[in-house]
Amino acid sequence: GSAEWGLARVLEKALEKDSPLTHPDLGTNAAFTWSLVNGDVDGLFASADRVIKQRIVHQRLTPMPIEPRGCVASFHAGEGSLTLWTSSQIPHLVRTLLPGMIGVAENKLRIIAPEVGGGFGCKLLYVEEAMCSHLAMRLGAPVKWIEGRRENAMATTHGRDQIGDFELAVKNDGTVLAIKARAIADLGSYLQLLTPTVPTLTGLIISGCYKLKAVRFELTGVYTNKMATDAYRGAGRPEATFAIERLMDLAAAELGLDPGKIRQKNFPKPGEFPFQTVTGLTYDSGNYQRTLKKAQDLARWDALLRQREQARQAGRLFGIGLSTYVEICALGPSKIMAAGGWEWGCVRLEMSGKVTLITGATPHGQGQETSFAQIIGDRLGVPMADIVVLHGDTASAHYGRDTYGSRATALGGTALIMSADKVIAKARILAGALLGASAKKIDFRGGKFWVKGKPKNALDWKRLAAEAYVAKNLPANFEPGLEASSFFEPKNCTFPFGTHIVAAEVERETGDVKIVKYVAVDDCGRQVNPLLVEGQVQGGIAHSLGQALFERTVYDENGQLLTGEFTDYPMPRARDIPEYIIGSTVTPSPSNPMGIKGVGEAGTIGATPAIANAVMDALAPLGIRHIDLPLLPEKLWRAIEEKRVGQGKKKQRSQP
Repeated sequence: GSAEWGLARVLEKALEKDSPLTHPDLGTNAAFTWSLVNGDVDGLFASADRVIKQRIVHQRLTPMPIEPRGCVASFHAGEGSLTLWTSSQIPHLVRTLLPGMIGVAENKLRIIAPEVGGGFGCKLLYVEEAMCSHLAMRLGAPVKWIEGRRENAMATTHGRDQIGDFELAVKNDGTVLAIKARAIADLGSYLQLLTPTVPTLTGLIISGCYKLKAVRFELTGVYTNKMATDAYRGAGRPEATFAIERLMDLAAAELGLDPGKIRQKNFPKPGEFPFQTVTGLTYDSGNYQRTLKKAQDLARWDALLRQREQARQAGRLFGIGLSTYVEICALGPSKIMAAGGWEWGCVRLEMSGKVTLITGATPHGQGQETSFAQIIGDRLGVPMADIVVLHGDTASAHYGRDTYGSRATALGGTALIMSADKVIAKARILAGALLGASAKKIDFRGGKFWVKGKPKNALDWKRLAAEAYVAKNLPANFEPGLEASSFFEPKNCTFPFGTHIVAAEVERETGDVKIVKYVAVDDCGRQVNPLLVEGQVQGGIAHSLGQALFERTVYDENGQLLTGEFTDYPMPRARDIPEYIIGSTVTPSPSNPMGIKGVGEAGTIGATPAIANAVMDALAPLGIRHIDLPLLPEKLWRAIEEKRVGQGKKKQRSQP
């Protein structure tokens, strides 16, 4: 019906020769084509025992943060300077890009990102920031713009909106050989900050956790009459993970193999890391076998299989879904980041001995005010209560590349550690001078400095900071103060991974889905604060529950948005969230000194295919192979009814 008009039909029609053009001057609705080819794809498909084929649809989603966007601009004519308060995840990139839009130099721009009320990738840079700034300069008065909820649904970027025809070549023993796909991504009418980049990440991570020998991924970006798509929690990786994990489940079903065992068979072994993927990435570290085993142990896998069998014998639709995922995080190396992939941080001991941390990362709900204070508190040996973390204001955090791609702790935390180590090294010199010893003979632990073997004469940070700033007893050539800043650029991204297991039951008479059990085991490297990690995983899973079971952004055939309000755009509520069984493993990353990988998007990437696989497994006894997301009750009920009616007709024909 018209409610489904929003994706496959529009995208394919937009590429037809007689299609109306979004931009007539371009002569086509194809914005770009991109391909990734490696290995003997055709030869491996020819040698395969089975080819698993599936068209996969990723519906358009609306991020719907708690608070819509907003900005306030104030111009100081005498200074020629402008201050912009904006609910953005990227204040530093706003300061870099806005000068070209409004003609104010970067060093006369101050960008402040307050608490933004949720971002999830959609709060980047928009025309409203430029318009408010321009009007403030013209009018000589502050100008404010606050987005309404319906405006937010229509004019803040959307996510996902891809379709693809995927094929997986496999052997009868479950060995996967190669994957190929033709995908189309809806870019909307005009490109936003990262619009063309996001779907290419799908191609880069399409091999998932598996040792594929060849890949062919062909992507077409298409202009349509909708709002632009852009980064949305996971940004291209959920699409890839959903595709490869659905294919793995379909392969297991066709070959009669256990879905866990077919995955185990195709994982690289822990000793093979760093692992070079067929798509050209180098996975930093991994132990996929361990997360799968731990998840199955937590889920009580054998008991879960028995529960499924008992439910099916009783005529209930009960299924188990499995998803093993890997993602790319801590986006950093400048060779892959057009604007530079480094991060900046500063550590300052105040004269009182208190500590101020300044980070170029811009947390907006991840709790990094806590984790950064923990990291540096441990490093300096000072209580967290003595530490203040500043961020989100370019007047104090002079440099930065902000928060996206689960990069802030791995990169921003490392920049702070580098700065703290510089402060400690400088303090050793000062402590040595005050204690009559060389810096090499100074021990440091727990926030105190002393000459080796003489801990009773230790100096603490309060004493050293006072000496450093009063500057009466400084050694020769010693600069006053205890402050240092650092830039950190990693040599590689990080690649978190994990396993999610879902047990779900589908109600025959209504199509309603009940999540019976949810187990998530994620490996994000070393964890600074396990509670923050668990919170990020839980929030990510909630996003996936929305995509899998409820959410879709729908336009009608006239281009009218039909889902512009909460009444029309259903999202999971508290009653829809199951009890989580959360676990983790720790496989440190070699890409940064803390071994951190990132976890902000993990739940969203790993959960959606696990939920879908569970629902499809529940429907498998009816002969239902695949249903596109979202798995709405009406969709499932119709599919069940069609099978019931079809089976009834077969029985009638078979009767004499």
